[in-house]
Parts: sequence; C-alpha cells; structure tokens
Amino acid sequence: MKTIAALQAAVTAAAPFDGEPSNAELDAIDRELPVILADVDLLDAQIMTIDRTPTELDHQRIRRARRRVLAARRDLANLTAAAATDATVSGGAA
Repeated sequence: MKTIAALQAAVTAAAPFDGEPSNAELDAIDRELPVILADVDLLDAQIMTIDRTPTELDHQRIRRARRRVLAARRDLANLTAAAATDATVSGGAA
C-alpha cells in the first residue's frame, strides 16, 4: 500500500494566521458596504413576498430596492475605476 504525503513542506501560508482581517480587507469591506446593505434591502423586500401574492406596493418596494442595488454597484465601479485611473496616470502634460 502506498502512503499519501504532501509534496510540499507547507500547504498553508507561511505567515501565521491570527483569524483577523487585515487592514486592506477591512478597507475593501468599507468600500463595498453600500452594495452589501442595498443587497440586504433587496433580499428583505423579496423575502416579504415569498409566502403571499405580491401587492403593487411590494412590486414598488422591490423595484426601488433593485434600483438602489444598481446605483450602489455603479458607484462602486466608478470609485474603483477612478482609483485605478489615478494610480496609472502620472498627472502631467506630455
């Protein structure tokens, strides 16, 4: 019978993992928080209509929540694109 052994000395990262998110990960969460909250609002609106026939007010609530999700995603994409542009443009006339 053959034994199975790892070909590499370490399978996990070399640095010790303390279980806490890094500052970069916390910053990313802060940037994405409006999208996360908008998604939660949309889910709440959809969950309210699971066990009953949606009324016109329910449809409006869901449409409004979808628009908030799209706006939050657009804002995040624009923020990310602006940050990428600022990082690549040297800021001077050639």
